[in-house]
Amino acid sequence: MFENKKIVGIIPARGGSKGIPRKNIINLCGKPLIAYTIEAGLNSEYIDYVMVTTEDCEIAEVSKKYGAEVPFMRPDNLAQDTSKTIDVLCHALESLKKKGKYFDIVVLLQPTQPLRTAKDIDNAIIHFKNNNYISLVSVSEVDDHPILIRSIENGRLKKLLNCSSTCRRQDMPRYYKVNGCIYINNIDEIDENTSLNDKLVPLIPNCLLALAAFKLCCTIIIIPP
Repeated sequence: MFENKKIVGIIPARGGSKGIPRKNIINLCGKPLIAYTIEAGLNSEYIDYVMVTTEDCEIAEVSKKYGAEVPFMRPDNLAQDTSKTIDVLCHALESLKKKGKYFDIVVLLQPTQPLRTAKDIDNAIIHFKNNNYISLVSVSEVDDHPILIRSIENGRLKKLLNCSSTCRRQDMPRYYKVNGCIYINNIDEIDENTSLNDKLVPLIPNCLLALAAFKLCCTIIIIPP
């Protein structure tokens, strides 16, 4: 709880995956992938209730083993390749209400981002509440700058950005992408038309700042003299 607001952490984890089969419970350095996100949520000072929404019995059991609640199973129609995360979120919040569990704020934590820490979550909640935001999303700086990205149309290269790419890398404007680590919303502002990726307030988690610095160091090291 933060400033008398009850907070639920929801982790969506379906069983199907075409990229990496059953990725949510694949072993990563001795633990299932989803365990890192569950532990981050449970170690948050402000999240009151950490739950996993899944249609998969094995994922449910693994999630319970690591301390998450699985108060209901997700219907199969919300666990398809075409299922939208916002629909999964709305279903979870409505199902919680039916069980008499009411919250003010929801923190959506995707299990495919294991580097996110409890401190990252708490910093995001503090930033969200102290500024009276309606929503917030974590972002990270893009690796491939869009000023150098092209599409091909009729055999010709077409710029993504309508500007000159003749400039030093250091002078290029910074661009960011939604990274899936942390999404925060006031629950009374959420409905099936909410776009989770189109929030206006950004936050860069400390774990990703550290990762960016590490990647930059690695890049500098491997550049030949």
